[in-house]
Amino acid sequence: MTRYSSKSHINNKAVQKLWQFARRFDAYAPLVVMFVVGLIVLSASRFGLVLWKFDRVNATGQLAAIFIQGIRVDIIQLCLLSLIPLLLMPVFAIAKWWRGWQWFTYAWVALAVVLLVFLEVSTPGFISEYDVRPNRIFVEYLKYPHEVASMLWVGFRIHIFAALGFVALTHYVMHGLMKPWLNAKSAWSLKITLITWPLIFILVAFGIRSSLGHRPANPALFAITADSMVNSLVLNSGYSVIYATYNLLKETKSSEIYGKMPREDILKLTGASDTDIPTLTTLNPSHQREKPLNLVIILQESLGATFVESLGGVPVTPNIERLKSQGIWFEQLYATGTRSVRGIEAVTSGFQPTPADSTVKLSKSQKNFFTLAALLEKLGYTTEFIYGGESHFDNMRGFFTSNGFQHIVDQKDYINPVFEASWGVSDEDLLNKTHEQLLAHHKTGKPFYTLAFSSSNHAPFEFPDGRIELYEQPKATDNNAVKYADYAIGEFFKKAQQSPYWKDTVFLIVADHDIRVRGETLVPIEHFHIPGLILGADIQPLRYTGIASQIDLPVTLLSLMGVQAQHPMTGRDLSSIAPDSFGRAMMQYNDNFGWMQESAAGNQVVVLRSGKAPAHGTYDAKTKHLSETPPPANAKELEQRTLANVLLPDLLYNEQRYRLP
Repeated sequence: MTRYSSKSHINNKAVQKLWQFARRFDAYAPLVVMFVVGLIVLSASRFGLVLWKFDRVNATGQLAAIFIQGIRVDIIQLCLLSLIPLLLMPVFAIAKWWRGWQWFTYAWVALAVVLLVFLEVSTPGFISEYDVRPNRIFVEYLKYPHEVASMLWVGFRIHIFAALGFVALTHYVMHGLMKPWLNAKSAWSLKITLITWPLIFILVAFGIRSSLGHRPANPALFAITADSMVNSLVLNSGYSVIYATYNLLKETKSSEIYGKMPREDILKLTGASDTDIPTLTTLNPSHQREKPLNLVIILQESLGATFVESLGGVPVTPNIERLKSQGIWFEQLYATGTRSVRGIEAVTSGFQPTPADSTVKLSKSQKNFFTLAALLEKLGYTTEFIYGGESHFDNMRGFFTSNGFQHIVDQKDYINPVFEASWGVSDEDLLNKTHEQLLAHHKTGKPFYTLAFSSSNHAPFEFPDGRIELYEQPKATDNNAVKYADYAIGEFFKKAQQSPYWKDTVFLIVADHDIRVRGETLVPIEHFHIPGLILGADIQPLRYTGIASQIDLPVTLLSLMGVQAQHPMTGRDLSSIAPDSFGRAMMQYNDNFGWMQESAAGNQVVVLRSGKAPAHGTYDAKTKHLSETPPPANAKELEQRTLANVLLPDLLYNEQRYRLP
């Protein structure tokens, strides 16, 4: 039996009992301690999170299952943390490095528990922002320390100090808890240690697999409710981050999480052809022009329908409401995802969403990938991206410069800006700069395409004083930030409509996504609803009432501009069909893919899920309510069409066939 010197006695009876139990396992004792402490920490965190979100948890009727399955996930996580020490143990044992093993496991266990505590303490703030436990976003944002540090310091200072405090306290506690281990003497012989090792390894391997079925356990197994946030509570944040990181490494095949389909069926069901560019289409514009118009897209950060009164939101966008009567206003426009890069992907390239990361960030789309800029550059347009922050964020600069954008304007190019925030200069500065650039482009006589991407409506919601009457107190809220963003839009269009470029330019105002997309359904469709408005030049006022997707916008814009060209986009030209035409929208929400299509029977919804059968429902756009329903008579057809439409972009990306001829 392992012995401890008298100098390392522990006064706390609970800790004494823990070590009395653990030391029976000799060299495995620190891993046993890690398991016990880890289960206590993770269970306590889950209990606190469930109390915080009790109404939503209780509504699912799965309260007990959340805790029972949660312990199962925690065991998986702790087995994963035990794997590396366990694999190294025979090396230490054979080399008789007992002292080295003690110090290694002392540091490993202490660090592992500190990391678990850090991630759990970070979880409430992350859920508040994204309505889910830390996931791939948590990993991706590590690449942008400047922007993230600034955002956290201004908007999440309390969370930072809480996390640091808990980390420091955990380090202190773990030092005291693990100190006796450094004075332990081994009682087992080398033979006993090596004989028991295979058995322990098999137990840990089974703990990681956590299943006797064909496939090991994964997050889909623990999706026991229709509420994605509640499902994430079953997990622990360490497991959620590890699994998200693992998926990032194999994301190019990620659409296959929903199922597989023969290539010919994918092409047939999506209307594509088995050619070099399967989706290549020739656009015959609805507006024939001798000289195609210029294009300006104003992509609004997080400005969902929840901020537009006429779309069922709060009244903080009076200028958009005023402008909508001057152009084509989309009443049922839906975003393809929940991240800015997903919105950029849809609006600037018309690419359909997948469970993988946006093509803005993937390797195979960094060259010869279709964008509006790539097409218009070939037609002699000056192409430009204007941003208020640092354009390298989310790989925007890399993607844009490699795919048709000739000029990039970002934070360093603003002289004496009106206001600088954590994410860059204000929307006011952005649109003032945009106006200046449009005047300059107009003077050259060359056609131009400009993409301006706002950032004021982003936590911690900073904007200059004295511009708006605040909608609410305190100042730094999303509603106030949107009202300021709307103010900047209003001021821009006052100048644009009096400028020489107005009569030759088509403008699109559209959101990249809604803010804090969340809900109790598999896909919270109401939070994918976004405003969209096309105006300028000779665009006539029109209310488009059919369902539309972000991927329809770039095709429609080209048609209104009078551009006749070939392109690989799969979106529809909404300017050439009736404004009440039945449409469809596709929405990627975490690992769920939603497909909604209009019919005489209502808005039918299919949700594809990893490792589970598709779910069916109907969506009422007026009440913004998604009702789960039994599979309809045409369920198989809907499911196949939906699967084909999530596999198609995967195929086009991996084979690098989404490009110009």
